[in-house]
Amino acid sequence: MKSINKLLRKLDHLDALPAIPSIAKEILSLKTHTDEGLKTLLELVNNDPIILAKIIGLANSPLFGSSRKILNLNDSVALLGTSRINMIALNFALQSALTGKQTGKLNIQQLWQHSLAVAMTMDTLAQYMPNDTRPFNNEIYLVGLLHDIGYLVLKTLDSKLSDKLHTCIAENPNRSLLEIELEVLEGIDHGELGSLLAQHWKLPETIVETLKHHNTQIESNDSNVKLLVAMICLSEKLLPPLTVAENNQRDISREEWRFLGIDPLKAEEISNKVNKFDLSSTLT
Repeated sequence: MKSINKLLRKLDHLDALPAIPSIAKEILSLKTHTDEGLKTLLELVNNDPIILAKIIGLANSPLFGSSRKILNLNDSVALLGTSRINMIALNFALQSALTGKQTGKLNIQQLWQHSLAVAMTMDTLAQYMPNDTRPFNNEIYLVGLLHDIGYLVLKTLDSKLSDKLHTCIAENPNRSLLEIELEVLEGIDHGELGSLLAQHWKLPETIVETLKHHNTQIESNDSNVKLLVAMICLSEKLLPPLTVAENNQRDISREEWRFLGIDPLKAEEISNKVNKFDLSSTLT
Protein backbone atom coordinates (compact mmCIF):
# COMPACT_ATOMS: atom_id res chain seq x y z
CA MET A 1 0.00 0.00 0.00
CA LYS A 2 3.01 2.26 0.50
CA SER A 3 3.72 2.72 -3.23
CA ILE A 4 0.18 3.71 -4.16
CA ASN A 5 -0.07 6.10 -1.21
CA LYS A 6 3.12 7.71 -2.43
CA LEU A 7 1.63 7.99 -5.94
CA LEU A 8 -1.61 9.47 -4.63
CA ARG A 9 0.30 12.04 -2.60
CA LYS A 10 2.10 13.11 -5.75
CA LEU A 11 -1.20 13.32 -7.63
CA ASP A 12 -2.42 15.76 -4.98
CA HIS A 13 0.19 18.17 -6.30
CA LEU A 14 -0.46 18.47 -10.02
CA ASP A 15 2.33 21.03 -10.26
CA ALA A 16 4.63 17.99 -10.22
CA LEU A 17 3.39 17.35 -13.78
CA PRO A 18 4.95 19.27 -16.69
CA ALA A 19 3.19 22.23 -18.28
CA ILE A 20 1.73 21.90 -21.74
CA PRO A 21 4.33 23.05 -24.30
CA SER A 22 3.68 26.55 -25.63
CA ILE A 23 3.75 25.41 -29.26
CA ALA A 24 1.13 22.73 -28.52
CA LYS A 25 -1.06 25.36 -26.87
CA GLU A 26 -0.72 27.56 -29.94
CA ILE A 27 -1.57 24.71 -32.32
CA LEU A 28 -4.67 23.85 -30.28
CA SER A 29 -5.88 27.45 -30.50
CA LEU A 30 -5.69 27.57 -34.30
CA LYS A 31 -8.63 27.29 -36.68
CA THR A 32 -6.72 25.39 -39.33
CA HIS A 33 -9.72 25.19 -41.65
CA THR A 34 -9.21 28.93 -42.29
CA ASP A 35 -6.44 30.39 -44.46
CA GLU A 36 -5.13 32.44 -41.54
CA GLY A 37 -5.07 29.42 -39.20
CA LEU A 38 -3.25 27.28 -41.76
CA LYS A 39 -0.73 30.06 -42.41
CA THR A 40 -0.01 30.36 -38.68
CA LEU A 41 0.35 26.58 -38.31
CA LEU A 42 2.90 26.43 -41.13
CA GLU A 43 4.82 29.35 -39.60
CA LEU A 44 4.94 27.56 -36.24
CA VAL A 45 6.22 24.37 -37.85
CA ASN A 46 8.79 26.19 -39.98
CA ASN A 47 10.12 27.92 -36.86
CA ASP A 48 10.58 24.61 -35.02
CA PRO A 49 13.38 22.69 -36.77
CA ILE A 50 12.78 19.47 -34.83
CA ILE A 51 9.06 19.28 -35.68
CA LEU A 52 9.78 20.34 -39.27
CA ALA A 53 12.39 17.59 -39.70
CA LYS A 54 10.01 14.99 -38.23
CA ILE A 55 7.19 15.97 -40.60
CA ILE A 56 9.43 15.93 -43.69
CA GLY A 57 10.90 12.60 -42.57
CA LEU A 58 7.44 11.11 -42.16
CA ALA A 59 6.35 12.44 -45.55
CA ASN A 60 9.31 10.60 -47.11
CA SER A 61 8.47 7.31 -45.40
CA PRO A 62 6.99 4.35 -47.34
CA LEU A 63 3.78 4.92 -45.35
CA PHE A 64 2.67 7.66 -47.77
CA GLY A 65 4.23 6.25 -50.94
CA SER A 66 5.54 9.47 -52.45
CA SER A 67 7.14 8.93 -55.87
CA ARG A 68 9.59 11.81 -55.31
CA LYS A 69 11.75 13.16 -52.53
CA ILE A 70 9.91 15.55 -50.21
CA LEU A 71 12.25 18.42 -49.31
CA ASN A 72 10.13 21.10 -47.64
CA LEU A 73 6.98 21.76 -45.64
CA ASN A 74 4.88 22.89 -48.61
CA ASP A 75 5.52 19.58 -50.39
CA SER A 76 4.67 17.76 -47.16
CA VAL A 77 1.35 19.60 -46.90
CA ALA A 78 0.53 18.71 -50.52
CA LEU A 79 1.20 15.02 -49.79
CA LEU A 80 -0.19 14.64 -46.26
CA GLY A 81 -2.99 17.20 -46.20
CA THR A 82 -3.66 19.95 -43.66
CA SER A 83 -5.35 17.78 -41.05
CA ARG A 84 -2.47 15.31 -40.91
CA ILE A 85 0.11 18.11 -40.69
CA ASN A 86 -1.89 19.53 -37.77
CA MET A 87 -2.07 16.11 -36.09
CA ILE A 88 1.60 15.24 -36.61
CA ALA A 89 2.81 18.67 -35.46
CA LEU A 90 0.65 18.38 -32.35
CA ASN A 91 2.01 14.89 -31.71
CA PHE A 92 5.63 16.03 -31.71
CA ALA A 93 4.82 19.20 -29.75
CA LEU A 94 3.18 17.14 -26.99
CA GLN A 95 6.07 14.67 -26.99
CA SER A 96 8.43 17.44 -25.94
CA ALA A 97 6.64 17.83 -22.59
CA LEU A 98 7.03 14.28 -21.34
CA THR A 99 9.64 12.55 -23.45
CA GLY A 100 13.13 12.54 -22.02
CA LYS A 101 15.95 10.06 -22.23
CA GLN A 102 14.77 6.47 -22.72
CA THR A 103 15.11 4.73 -19.36
CA GLY A 104 13.12 2.02 -17.66
CA LYS A 105 10.65 -0.54 -19.00
CA LEU A 106 8.28 1.82 -20.82
CA ASN A 107 9.18 2.09 -24.51
CA ILE A 108 8.51 5.80 -25.00
CA GLN A 109 9.20 5.80 -28.75
CA GLN A 110 6.77 2.96 -29.30
CA LEU A 111 4.18 4.71 -27.15
CA TRP A 112 4.24 7.80 -29.39
CA GLN A 113 4.24 5.71 -32.57
CA HIS A 114 1.18 3.86 -31.31
CA SER A 115 -0.56 7.06 -30.21
CA LEU A 116 -0.10 8.74 -33.59
CA ALA A 117 -1.29 5.57 -35.36
CA VAL A 118 -4.44 5.57 -33.20
CA ALA A 119 -5.06 9.26 -33.96
CA MET A 120 -4.63 8.63 -37.70
CA THR A 121 -6.96 5.63 -37.51
CA MET A 122 -9.59 7.66 -35.65
CA ASP A 123 -9.28 10.34 -38.33
CA THR A 124 -9.91 7.66 -40.98
CA LEU A 125 -12.97 6.36 -39.09
CA ALA A 126 -14.34 9.90 -38.86
CA GLN A 127 -14.32 10.17 -42.66
CA TYR A 128 -16.89 7.34 -42.78
CA MET A 129 -19.09 8.71 -39.98
CA PRO A 130 -22.12 10.97 -40.56
CA ASN A 131 -21.13 14.66 -40.63
CA ASP A 132 -23.73 15.62 -38.04
CA THR A 133 -22.58 13.15 -35.36
CA ARG A 134 -18.83 12.77 -35.68
CA PRO A 135 -16.67 14.63 -33.12
CA PHE A 136 -14.61 17.69 -34.00
CA ASN A 137 -11.20 17.05 -35.58
CA ASN A 138 -9.23 18.53 -32.69
CA GLU A 139 -11.08 16.29 -30.23
CA ILE A 140 -10.24 13.26 -32.36
CA TYR A 141 -6.58 14.20 -32.66
CA LEU A 142 -6.18 15.02 -28.97
CA VAL A 143 -7.77 11.88 -27.53
CA GLY A 144 -5.96 9.73 -30.07
CA LEU A 145 -2.59 11.26 -29.27
CA LEU A 146 -3.17 11.37 -25.51
CA HIS A 147 -5.16 8.20 -24.82
CA ASP A 148 -2.10 6.38 -23.40
CA ILE A 149 -0.36 9.45 -21.94
CA GLY A 150 -1.12 8.13 -18.46
CA TYR A 151 1.79 5.72 -18.83
CA LEU A 152 4.14 8.69 -19.15
CA VAL A 153 2.44 10.40 -16.20
CA LEU A 154 3.13 7.31 -14.10
CA LYS A 155 6.75 7.20 -15.25
CA THR A 156 7.13 10.90 -14.39
CA LEU A 157 5.64 10.50 -10.93
CA ASP A 158 7.07 7.11 -9.93
CA SER A 159 9.52 5.39 -12.28
CA LYS A 160 9.88 2.29 -10.07
CA LEU A 161 6.14 1.70 -10.01
CA SER A 162 6.06 2.26 -13.78
CA ASP A 163 8.74 -0.42 -14.26
CA LYS A 164 6.80 -2.80 -12.00
CA LEU A 165 3.64 -2.29 -14.06
CA HIS A 166 5.32 -2.86 -17.44
CA THR A 167 7.17 -5.90 -16.16
CA CYS A 168 3.85 -7.37 -15.07
CA ILE A 169 2.25 -6.53 -18.43
CA ALA A 170 5.11 -8.25 -20.30
CA GLU A 171 4.88 -11.34 -18.09
CA ASN A 172 1.09 -11.67 -18.46
CA PRO A 173 0.24 -11.17 -22.15
CA ASN A 174 -3.13 -12.91 -21.86
CA ARG A 175 -4.46 -10.82 -18.98
CA SER A 176 -6.34 -7.58 -19.63
CA LEU A 177 -4.37 -4.39 -19.12
CA LEU A 178 -7.12 -2.92 -16.97
CA GLU A 179 -6.99 -5.89 -14.61
CA ILE A 180 -3.20 -5.66 -14.31
CA GLU A 181 -3.21 -1.91 -13.79
CA LEU A 182 -5.88 -1.95 -11.10
CA GLU A 183 -3.93 -4.65 -9.30
CA VAL A 184 -0.44 -3.12 -9.55
CA LEU A 185 -1.58 0.49 -9.06
CA GLU A 186 -4.20 -0.55 -6.49
CA GLY A 187 -7.28 1.02 -8.01
CA ILE A 188 -5.87 3.47 -10.58
CA ASP A 189 -5.46 2.94 -14.33
CA HIS A 190 -3.53 4.84 -16.98
CA GLY A 191 -6.72 6.45 -18.25
CA GLU A 192 -7.32 8.18 -14.93
CA LEU A 193 -3.68 9.31 -14.79
CA GLY A 194 -3.99 10.72 -18.31
CA SER A 195 -7.19 12.57 -17.42
CA LEU A 196 -5.40 14.25 -14.50
CA LEU A 197 -2.74 15.54 -16.87
CA ALA A 198 -5.45 16.79 -19.24
CA GLN A 199 -7.02 18.64 -16.30
CA HIS A 200 -3.64 20.09 -15.39
CA TRP A 201 -3.25 21.29 -18.98
CA LYS A 202 -6.77 22.81 -18.84
CA LEU A 203 -7.94 20.81 -21.84
CA PRO A 204 -11.69 20.65 -22.60
CA GLU A 205 -13.81 18.48 -20.31
CA THR A 206 -14.66 16.18 -23.25
CA ILE A 207 -10.97 15.29 -23.53
CA VAL A 208 -10.59 14.80 -19.77
CA GLU A 209 -13.62 12.48 -19.63
CA THR A 210 -12.64 10.49 -22.71
CA LEU A 211 -9.16 9.80 -21.36
CA LYS A 212 -10.65 8.77 -18.03
CA HIS A 213 -13.20 6.35 -19.50
CA HIS A 214 -11.44 4.87 -22.54
CA ASN A 215 -9.80 2.00 -20.63
CA THR A 216 -12.68 1.03 -18.35
CA GLN A 217 -16.06 -0.60 -18.63
CA ILE A 218 -17.65 2.47 -17.01
CA GLU A 219 -19.68 4.51 -19.49
CA SER A 220 -19.84 8.28 -19.52
CA ASN A 221 -23.18 10.09 -19.68
CA ASP A 222 -21.81 12.32 -22.44
CA SER A 223 -22.76 10.98 -25.89
CA ASN A 224 -19.75 12.65 -27.51
CA VAL A 225 -17.41 11.00 -25.00
CA LYS A 226 -19.05 7.64 -25.77
CA LEU A 227 -18.34 8.14 -29.47
CA LEU A 228 -14.71 9.08 -28.86
CA VAL A 229 -14.19 6.10 -26.54
CA ALA A 230 -15.74 3.78 -29.15
CA MET A 231 -13.44 5.25 -31.81
CA ILE A 232 -10.37 4.59 -29.64
CA CYS A 233 -11.45 1.01 -28.94
CA LEU A 234 -12.19 0.29 -32.60
CA SER A 235 -8.87 1.84 -33.66
CA GLU A 236 -7.00 -0.35 -31.16
CA LYS A 237 -8.61 -3.43 -32.70
CA LEU A 238 -7.90 -2.36 -36.27
CA LEU A 239 -4.21 -1.61 -35.71
CA PRO A 240 -1.50 -4.27 -35.58
CA PRO A 241 -0.94 -5.22 -31.92
CA LEU A 242 1.84 -3.35 -30.13
CA THR A 243 3.21 -3.60 -26.59
CA VAL A 244 0.87 -0.79 -25.54
CA ALA A 245 -2.52 -1.99 -26.72
CA GLU A 246 -5.70 -2.13 -24.68
CA ASN A 247 -7.53 -4.81 -26.60
CA ASN A 248 -6.49 -8.45 -26.65
CA GLN A 249 -9.71 -9.21 -28.51
CA ARG A 250 -9.36 -8.21 -32.18
CA ASP A 251 -12.82 -9.17 -33.51
CA ILE A 252 -15.11 -6.25 -34.38
CA SER A 253 -18.87 -6.72 -34.35
CA ARG A 254 -21.29 -5.12 -36.79
CA GLU A 255 -22.82 -3.30 -33.83
CA GLU A 256 -19.49 -1.55 -33.13
CA TRP A 257 -19.43 -0.17 -36.67
CA ARG A 258 -23.09 0.85 -36.53
CA PHE A 259 -22.62 2.64 -33.17
CA LEU A 260 -20.32 5.05 -35.01
CA GLY A 261 -22.76 5.34 -37.89
CA ILE A 262 -20.43 3.42 -40.22
CA ASP A 263 -21.76 0.89 -42.72
CA PRO A 264 -20.29 -2.52 -41.70
CA LEU A 265 -19.82 -3.25 -45.41
CA LYS A 266 -17.07 -0.60 -45.38
CA ALA A 267 -15.10 -2.55 -42.74
CA GLU A 268 -12.68 -4.19 -45.19
CA GLU A 269 -12.04 -0.93 -47.03
CA ILE A 270 -11.26 0.86 -43.74
CA SER A 271 -9.11 -2.01 -42.49
CA ASN A 272 -7.02 -1.92 -45.67
CA LYS A 273 -6.35 1.79 -45.18
CA VAL A 274 -5.47 1.39 -41.51
CA ASN A 275 -3.08 -1.51 -42.12
CA LYS A 276 -0.73 0.98 -43.76
CA PHE A 277 -0.30 2.87 -40.48
CA ASP A 278 2.80 0.98 -39.38
CA LEU A 279 4.90 3.75 -37.86
CA SER A 280 7.52 1.52 -36.26
CA SER A 281 10.20 2.47 -38.78
CA THR A 282 9.18 6.07 -39.50
CA LEU A 283 9.21 8.04 -36.23
CA THR A 284 12.80 7.73 -35.11
